[in-house]
Amino acid sequence: MRPDDLQSLTQPGSVSVRGDLVLVNVATPDVAANAYRGGLHRVALDGGGTTSWTWAERDLAPRISPDGRWVAFLRVTAKGKAPQLHVMPADGGEARALTDLRLGAGAPVWAPDSRRLAFTSRVPEAGRYGAPLVEGGDAPTPDAEAPRHITRLDYRLDDVGFTADRHARLFTVDALDADAEPVELTDGTCSVADPAWTADGEAVLFLAERDFGAAESFHNDVYRVPAAGGEPELVVRTPGAAMLPVALPDGGVLFYSPEHAPGTAAIARNTSLWRFDGEHLARLTDLETVDCEKAAGAPVVTDAGVLVAVRNRGAVELRRVPLDADAAALADLELLAGERAEVKSFAADGDRVVAVVSTSDNTGEVQLVGGGTLTDFGSTVPLRPAVELTGAAPDGYPVHGWLVLPEGEGPHPVVLAVHGGPFMYHGWGFFDEAQVYAAAGYAVVLPNPRGSAGYGQAHGQAVVGGFGTVDVDDVLAVLDVALERPDLDAGRVGVMGGSYGGFMTSWLAAHHGERFRAAWSERAVNAWDSFAGSSDIGWFFADAYCGPSLETQRAMSPLTYAEKISVPFMVVHSEHDWRCPLEQAQRLFVALRRNGVEAEMLVFPGEGHELTRSGKPRHRAQRFDAVLDWWSRHLA
Repeated sequence: MRPDDLQSLTQPGSVSVRGDLVLVNVATPDVAANAYRGGLHRVALDGGGTTSWTWAERDLAPRISPDGRWVAFLRVTAKGKAPQLHVMPADGGEARALTDLRLGAGAPVWAPDSRRLAFTSRVPEAGRYGAPLVEGGDAPTPDAEAPRHITRLDYRLDDVGFTADRHARLFTVDALDADAEPVELTDGTCSVADPAWTADGEAVLFLAERDFGAAESFHNDVYRVPAAGGEPELVVRTPGAAMLPVALPDGGVLFYSPEHAPGTAAIARNTSLWRFDGEHLARLTDLETVDCEKAAGAPVVTDAGVLVAVRNRGAVELRRVPLDADAAALADLELLAGERAEVKSFAADGDRVVAVVSTSDNTGEVQLVGGGTLTDFGSTVPLRPAVELTGAAPDGYPVHGWLVLPEGEGPHPVVLAVHGGPFMYHGWGFFDEAQVYAAAGYAVVLPNPRGSAGYGQAHGQAVVGGFGTVDVDDVLAVLDVALERPDLDAGRVGVMGGSYGGFMTSWLAAHHGERFRAAWSERAVNAWDSFAGSSDIGWFFADAYCGPSLETQRAMSPLTYAEKISVPFMVVHSEHDWRCPLEQAQRLFVALRRNGVEAEMLVFPGEGHELTRSGKPRHRAQRFDAVLDWWSRHLA
């Protein structure tokens, strides 16, 4: 896969099923237009492939109504426009817009009556984000808006921006009434998320910050509000940062949540499935061994149990949890899909279960659980499979990772790529970066050191208060396992990574620089003391992982050891990154240049922390070109 092959990648996303109708949205980067394209595709249950179901610029988040007659989805009509909610008949026809909201709509959720939809939307304060100061008046330009009065620490979010002046609110709309307008059910006191209808359709569940955001909190609770309007009421006081509630027919509620004490953040904690029966709260999955992956979607209730996606040693597996489970361990949960693969989304209708599944050499396919592959969206671009690596760290702890090899006998130059998080993972799913580097002739080593997700909560917690210790041991141990192969060149190794991976790149260059020819550090944390105040999450993240002592934070900061770095060093950052702000790059770059290091800096305008995954296609392609140029100069 070459950088210009980026626009040849078709990746399936959210899937929905009702009866014989299976719909999935797909996305393809369009580098020339600098936008993402893709519509909804219908997947044949007989394995006959797919047909385009919509042809707009970009459609996503399809949701089929309970009676199977309608499909609601989000549509982006032009580059830069916010997605709006649309509906169309399930047997085909014209789509009709249901919203025209200034900041767009969130994913729709059907009511049991197959008529009403619930969704969230950010509502701007008057005089901001294009909203006029007075109805019918002109909106001030961004540079003429009034100053923001900020009184809280949680006032902004990377890739979203300032939040307190545009809280997300809950809406419903009658999808079958052409004249209906969205009805607002919450007042914007704080942001709400993840709507779900009660089984009787009389109310909508949603998540909101504890006590409706009276103060900064790391806990979300489940609330309900009458669909006809009224005051929200608390349903469940949850054990942590709850996500994706689902109403049960008996009036109970399921939801995902890590468990953490009030006033503490959910740092490196497994996400469990919980059930509230109206009186008692019970954890249905084991705390240590089961880590639910919310990115794959909400839990889905079936007659045979609850479907959830679980992170497990680099895989994201579809598992079934009995509704009466008592903190069931991973080994006790039936595996349905995703073995040595990554489940991206899933849905069910009765006993029919479909899932979007990705592997290292396949961007994604739609599977009928128990019935095989329905269609394959895999790219026509040749992709390389991943080779599993196992070994042991110096203290005997088992280590795990992957190797993506280029074609040919070698010996190949090596790129060690460390993931972000740190409570994330490399895995069995498709990873465009590894494919691009392997196609250019580099063997790509992908370690999951202690601190990563999917290996038990203790594994994730192992680096709390200990960055730069056992995580470094594990990364280098996985690299050593790879370098035992005769087709890899131990004399030509580079190191790279983003976010926590950027931290690790800077740290390795300072403390183990003799092992590497050059380094590429991207959107990195380099100085915890300034990160604490400049990052959107810094006010809690630095203390949670490093501790509150400034002396300790500086001891865990790569910038403290900048004078030890001597290898050629590329510092890469996005101009609008609020997760790891630009100053993190600037401080390191200046220190390296002043020390005489062959250091360069690459800054992408208009991008945030997610550049490599969801940034503008043109910037993603330009970044790939720059990466390959860097390694061609230093690993030749």
